[in-house]
Amino acid sequence: MPGSRVFISESDLNFRRRLKDILIHSGYLIIGESSSGKHTLQMVSRLDPTLIILEHRLPGSEDLDIAEIIGGQMIAPVVLTVDARRQDVDELVRKTGVYGVLSRTLLEASILPVLETAIAGFERVTDLQKQVVELRKKLYERRLVEQAKGLLMESKGFTEEQAYRYMRHLSMDNCLPLAKIARNIVMAAQR
Repeated sequence: MPGSRVFISESDLNFRRRLKDILIHSGYLIIGESSSGKHTLQMVSRLDPTLIILEHRLPGSEDLDIAEIIGGQMIAPVVLTVDARRQDVDELVRKTGVYGVLSRTLLEASILPVLETAIAGFERVTDLQKQVVELRKKLYERRLVEQAKGLLMESKGFTEEQAYRYMRHLSMDNCLPLAKIARNIVMAAQR
């Protein structure tokens, strides 16, 4: 996407220059460059790029899988650059954090679709992760409410409906979410 902040990590200076020219011409913003793995990790954590273009088997990363480290931290999508003769491309795209693969032959027509697909895929994954967190929170709160209703039914002899209405009444009177009222009931019962 034009305006996207791109970090390029590539040891071949000529390739990096050609790629940079294509990206700048297409409206991308190059926020940093590196030719070593450790330097790449340091820079991307500080610069917060939208996209990282990373050479597969980058010098200085012999014992590190840079793409997996970046992917594990969900910093940005990684697009790997590989030799055109490489046979195991399908294995590379299954790695954590890798959202695309670019051939080092740099066919200009194929670069932008790969980058756009990587950014869109990463955005979908981060949106889904946010949804999962929200759903887990709602499930936890629902379980708290159910547990609190059970405690009220046991301690006060309420029916399930009465226990719920009681908690809802407390929630409205105290201007607190129902989950917080339920948490307070459960914590009070544990004392």
